[in-house]
Formats: sequence, C-alpha cells, structure tokens
Amino acid sequence: MKAFTYQRAGTMAEATAALAQVPSAKLIAGGTNLLDLMKLEIEVPSHLVDIRDLDLSRIEETADGGLRIGALVTNTDLAAHGRIKRGYGVISRAIVSGATGQLRNKASTAGNLLQRNRCPYFYDTDQACNKRLPGSGCSALSGVSRGLAVIGTSASCIATYPGDLVVALRLLDASVETVDAAGRTRTLPVADFHRLPGDTPEIETALAPDELITAVLLPPPIGGTQIYRKVRDRASYAFALVSVAAVIQEDGTGRIAFGGVAPKPWRVEKAENALAEGAETVVSIAFAGATPTEQNAFKIPLAARALASVLAEAKGTTDAV
Repeated sequence: MKAFTYQRAGTMAEATAALAQVPSAKLIAGGTNLLDLMKLEIEVPSHLVDIRDLDLSRIEETADGGLRIGALVTNTDLAAHGRIKRGYGVISRAIVSGATGQLRNKASTAGNLLQRNRCPYFYDTDQACNKRLPGSGCSALSGVSRGLAVIGTSASCIATYPGDLVVALRLLDASVETVDAAGRTRTLPVADFHRLPGDTPEIETALAPDELITAVLLPPPIGGTQIYRKVRDRASYAFALVSVAAVIQEDGTGRIAFGGVAPKPWRVEKAENALAEGAETVVSIAFAGATPTEQNAFKIPLAARALASVLAEAKGTTDAV
C-alpha cells in the first residue's frame, strides 16, 4: 500500500474542500471496496478524507411521502428499517442477498453507489486494463469473460457493475443528492449516476471531483409485489451472474431491472410494456443490441429464466424454471 495522509472531516465543507484542494484525495467511510483496491495499489490516493463523523446516518421521511436515506446509513440499518421493509421491500431483499453480515455492518449507502466495477483484469495489475490505465487495452476482450457484461459495453471495457442495492434503487427511480466544494447542491437520477464505459471506462460516475454524496432520495412507495432474485455461482458471498429486481402490480404491469449484465444497473422501461407477453419478450427488448462474448452469452437466456421465475412467484404459481 502506498503512503498517504489522513484527515477526519468534521463538516461537509471540510470534506469537499479537501477533495478540491488535493486532486488525488479520496473519501472513506466503510472502506469495504476502497481499502482492498489500495492494498492492490489499484487506488493510490495521496490523501484520505474520513467522513464518518458527518451527520449523514439518518433515514427521514420527505414531504411527498418518500424517504431520504443519509449517505452513511449502513446496509444493515437500511435493510432493517421499518419503512424500507414495509414500502420498499425490494431494497431489503437486495441488500441481504449481498456480501456478509460483517460487510453489511460497515458498507454505506453512498459506498454502494461508488464501488468500482468488477473485472478480474482490473484487479490484476499485471494485465492490461483501460479502466486502471487508460489506453493500455482490455485483456478481458480476449480473456476470461464469463462473469462480465453483455450489454452497455464498448471496445474499451466489458466490466460489470457488481452491486445489488443500486439495482433496486434503479427499479424504484431513486435519486442521488450531492454537494460540492462551493456549497452547490444537485439531485440526479440514479439512472444517470453511472456512466457507460465508451472511450473513458476509467470514469464510472457523473460525480465531479469535489462532489460528496449526501443522501439517496426515494419517491413514495409504489406498492406491488417486490422481488429480488440473484443467480450466482455459489449460495452466498458471490456477485450476481444475473439478478432481477421487480415490482409487479396486481394487473400484471410492473417494473424490471437487471444486475450482473452491464456496467451499470440495467433497466429499459419500454421492455416493461411487454410484461404480458412473457419473460423472453421482455428480455429480447431489454437486451437488444447486446454484444456478449462466447463465454458469457449464457447470461441472456439466464436472464429470461430468472425473470420467468420472478413473474411466476409474483403470480403465486410454481411453474417457474
């Protein structure tokens, strides 16, 4: 691990000022992803800004009946919160399907949004990776790609967004609240928060260098049967090969978002209009233009089977495959 300086910020202004003044500074809260990357010298910040003392650990009701989730609310606290369990069950289900209890106790809401995309070549510093070293090439394109993205990729990168919580947030049309070093605030949809790789896969989010996430905003509950289905190589402590987050209403309409298949949570709203036609039709629309490799092409039919299982569960039937 490279040497670095450390600062414990007492205010949001202190934290954002440090980001503005030290270009290679990084924020740290739970550190469940950042510290691993620092040990591998993939992330090499010269300065760490600890934000654990900031007042960002509350879950509060909003005027429109939604919720404001502080950036430092842990995954454990979020999943167990009464309002989340009653009105946003897909969030609780997504969280408990990921990581371990110990990690969920440390991992923060904002940290989930900011975890880096996954690829074995990104984590192997002996391999070419445009995300780690822009312009060096993408070893995954001709290497082992079974767990990588099938859609939303580019010739520069096929890494996969790994999280579970943010797939549920995308399903629910959540938004991200931020503040920068000048004190300016903004709110952007989760749909626009993560960037597709294009020619700049090293830039994964829409955040400016001096921006701090302060909260995630949830709109009022939408009801329906809420399901999170995660298909993975082992029963626990594994990233999704494919995940499906769904809200299905009594009339058969609903929303669908996929994880494990793209560089960001993948939701194509027009595909949801085809729910009555079945899972294969929905997937054919949602994955139109997919460019899988030979090794991960199975993810598209797997997504259809996972969605069929979710739809069957929502109907209360047992004919899912």
